Amino acid sequence: MGENIKMLTELGKLYVVATPIGNLGDISYRAVETLKQVDLIAAEDTRHVKMLLQHYGITNKLVSLHQHNEEKYSPVLLDKLRSGLSIALVSDAGTPLLSDPGMPLVKLVKDAGLDVVPIPGACALITALSAAGLPVTQFSFEGFLPRTSSARKSFFNERVLLTKTWVFYESCHRILATLQDMVETIPLDRQIVIARELTKLHETIVKTSLGEALELVMQNDNMRKGEFVVIVDGAVENKKDSVITAEQEKLLQVLLKEVSIKTAVAMAVELTGVRKKILYQLALEMNKDNGIQN
Repeated sequence: MGENIKMLTELGKLYVVATPIGNLGDISYRAVETLKQVDLIAAEDTRHVKMLLQHYGITNKLVSLHQHNEEKYSPVLLDKLRSGLSIALVSDAGTPLLSDPGMPLVKLVKDAGLDVVPIPGACALITALSAAGLPVTQFSFEGFLPRTSSARKSFFNERVLLTKTWVFYESCHRILATLQDMVETIPLDRQIVIARELTKLHETIVKTSLGEALELVMQNDNMRKGEFVVIVDGAVENKKDSVITAEQEKLLQVLLKEVSIKTAVAMAVELTGVRKKILYQLALEMNKDNGIQN
């Protein structure tokens, strides 16, 4: 314990502190001690963070650091760190920087050669994944989705064939529209998990097909309330599409001698029906092995 206190009193350190995502009990002892001992707490919303600080009897000085002022105010905080002050960075809930403000400050401090110390804790992304029942060895985190329907559909079209699990955050105002966009681009039988109000009184974690998830959210008003983490199962890779015959390989080889990789692959896709990703990877390998210049 004495060693930890000594570490906190060293000069010029920025502590990135994870705070609860709902249940106030989900904060580490180390996080509480850090928030008590730093010289300053930079918070996304000082009014919101005050409730947490009051709960744990913390009376430290607060300053506001949010998406609208962080570019301008981060250099000011860097100067304070250089002068010897210690600062804790917190968001409204969870781990800072994961779809929350803080990146400009952390980057500035790291580039200046000062220490950035992570104080781990709650994170909605990891909390949802741990209870999802979908593969998590590999996953892609996409943050918050675009606000317009056309942009969301483009986003889903780009990921419909992704074979690993992917995850995004969504608000109560757009969850229904987002699911409606999903069913226009992703198969209805694709497994998804909708996790809402994690660690709170009305926590709900539902694993079902995309089609059934849309019906559930349409029919149940409560499923359109709160904060959401949506987890989407990866597509099943079509093994048949991954197999390239000797004739197809020869065709690609001939095309590569005459045109660029991009054109050769496009023509091979048209002629063979093999997936573009598979042909492009093979073309790159051929180009490397044969020293073909394009």
